[in-house]
Amino acid sequence: MKTAASVATRSARKTTPRQVDLEARGEDSPQLSLKLWLRLLACTYTLESAVRARLKREFGISLARFDLLAQLERAPEGLKMSELSRRLMVTGGNVTGLTDQLEKEGLVVRTDDPHDRRAYAVKLTAVGRALFDRMATRHAQWIEELLAGLNRTEKASSYRLLAKLKRHVTDNATQER
Repeated sequence: MKTAASVATRSARKTTPRQVDLEARGEDSPQLSLKLWLRLLACTYTLESAVRARLKREFGISLARFDLLAQLERAPEGLKMSELSRRLMVTGGNVTGLTDQLEKEGLVVRTDDPHDRRAYAVKLTAVGRALFDRMATRHAQWIEELLAGLNRTEKASSYRLLAKLKRHVTDNATQER
């Protein structure tokens, strides 16, 4: 089902930073909620684009592959493909393709799942863990640089306000199901 958010997010990903950003569409709107929503989308898109470009430039890796490695780093015992798919919010086919590539590069390994003979777990290799550790360190530095325009108090305030918004949106979304 296409929602306004999914359409706007997909169209945002197709634009380049030089093109008019998402906020321009709501600039003249008297609706502050619409302006805020578009500002959140624009910030998310801009941050994600910067991280995506830096991962590609410094490590030759996509954000999707970085995200998969990050999930495995948090689960040293490994994760089933279905769990990876759920955590990454992508299809099983996408996870399989990413895992195949990372396995060929020696960054992950598939092992039999001792609790389910029909499944296997995906784990980071030592090489994969070392690479991820380097990428995670740089990633944290990039996020600090990108958010340096806000001081500590502003970051804390934004974090609290966004937590409140997230709770409200989650509650509303749950009621609609």
